[in-house]
Amino acid sequence: MKPSGRLLFGDRDRGFDDVPPPYEFAVRHVRERFDRDAFHDAVDDPAAYVFFGVAPCHVGIDYDWERMPPVLGWTIWNGTKERLFPIDKAERVFERLGLTPLNTFQKELNVRDFHPERIEIPDSAWYDGPAAGVIVENRRGGRALIRGPVLDEMDDHEPIRGEPTAIADDLVTDARVSRALEAVEAAQQSPATADVHARVFEIIVREEYSRLDSGRVDWKALRSAVGSVVAEKRSALTDD
Repeated sequence: MKPSGRLLFGDRDRGFDDVPPPYEFAVRHVRERFDRDAFHDAVDDPAAYVFFGVAPCHVGIDYDWERMPPVLGWTIWNGTKERLFPIDKAERVFERLGLTPLNTFQKELNVRDFHPERIEIPDSAWYDGPAAGVIVENRRGGRALIRGPVLDEMDDHEPIRGEPTAIADDLVTDARVSRALEAVEAAQQSPATADVHARVFEIIVREEYSRLDSGRVDWKALRSAVGSVVAEKRSALTDD
C-alpha cells in the first residue's frame, strides 16, 4: 500500500501495472472490501505492510465458484520488524479488513508429534473433495507446502478454442449475468453497462481459466465479445 492509501497488486514475480485477466476478479474484490480507514488507524506506516493471499481460479480443481471467496488471505509481512505475522494474528487482521483468511484446520502441534508423511489432507471447505494441500508454519515464520494427492490426479480439461464471439456466446450465461448484476447491487453501485460487462468477463476467466489459457484465447478480443453478448442478455433479462 502507498502512503496515500492506494493499493498495489502483484504476484510472486512482479508488481502489476495492468492487472492480468486471471487476477481481475480478486483485485476488484480487494478494492471493494479492504477497509483502508481501519488499516490506517491501526498502523503507523501503511506502506510497511505487504499482504499475501491466494486468488483462486480454475486451474484443474472445479471448486464451488459461487461460494469460493475471490481472495483467501494467507499472511502479512511487517517491513518495520522484517518478519511475517503469526497465523492467528494474520487471520484476525484479514477478517477486520473485510477479507477471508485461508482455512486453518489445526492451530498448534508439538514438533515431536509432527510427521509430514502422516498428515491426512483435510476435506476442502470449497468443494466436495480433499484440499489441494496443507501449509505448515513454525513459530519463526518458516513455511512449507504439503501437496495433496488431488494435485497429481487432476484431469486435463478440454481447451476452449474458436472465435471469441463463439466462445462468448457459449460462456456468457444468464446465470453469470445475473450474478454480475447482484454483485453490482451488493457493492451499492449503479448497474452501469461497462461494469456489468467487466464483472461477467472476470467471472468467466476465473471459472474457465485453464481451458481458455490452454486454448490460447485472445483475452482482449474475448473481453470485447463478452461485452456484446452481455448487452443482449442483460436487455432480455431486464425485459423479462
